[in-house]
Amino acid sequence: MSFNELLDHLDHGAGAQAAGIRRGYGGPPPRTVAVGSGLTRLRCASLLKPLYAWVAAHRIADAERWRRHAEPAIVLSSNADTLGLWLSVGPRVILDDLCERTGVRWEPPNGDPSRFGSVEVAAGEVAAAYAVLAQAAATGDPVAETVLGWMAEVPDSQTFGAREAVGRPGAAVKCGWYGGPDETCLRTHAVAVLPNGGSRASVVVAMTALPYTDAHEREVYRERVTTGLSVEDRHEKVAGELLRGLMTRTMAELGHG
Repeated sequence: MSFNELLDHLDHGAGAQAAGIRRGYGGPPPRTVAVGSGLTRLRCASLLKPLYAWVAAHRIADAERWRRHAEPAIVLSSNADTLGLWLSVGPRVILDDLCERTGVRWEPPNGDPSRFGSVEVAAGEVAAAYAVLAQAAATGDPVAETVLGWMAEVPDSQTFGAREAVGRPGAAVKCGWYGGPDETCLRTHAVAVLPNGGSRASVVVAMTALPYTDAHEREVYRERVTTGLSVEDRHEKVAGELLRGLMTRTMAELGHG
């Protein structure tokens, strides 16, 4: 299905983006893909957790302490452990370090910088940052290798079928899902990192913010969140098909179809 077919029928209040990058020495020419509808920037906290963990490692002298927080932040999408890294290193330090390593500049959230999940990004920026992470891992960065290894361990129950969408059962992936009490959309996102041998790698990103306006459904959703119950099935119902469609189309546009 084409990008136009995927995006043309979105509600006027919806937002969706997809981006991909293929690059690497000795491979085919670099290629980038980007498409979007709606807002140019979205919040996608969980997609950034592996990147935060990567740059936080050299700021935390105790490697075991770093691992104790970084692994569950990535594999289980633990907000508490991500917050532990975010606050112990410092939001500005983490984002400055990411910019230095990847060239991608993100700003701390307005109002309360402790809210790591409020950083706003574009899909193309996320893809660019992960491409640097992937190539760092391919050329011997042990922390980057560890981070991608943990992404490969993210359970399928948290991936919304992202691995199947990109056609790589063992792909390193990270997904996120959230609907704030002040929002009328559910945000659902995914990134997949695909090493292609040597320094070659591809990255696929999809980000969605789709209307979830039924008052009763939103109330039930909030109750489930506050009591610690899973809400992935709500996000699958609202966004799963679109998310996978965007990832599959992006892969095809990168030349992997």
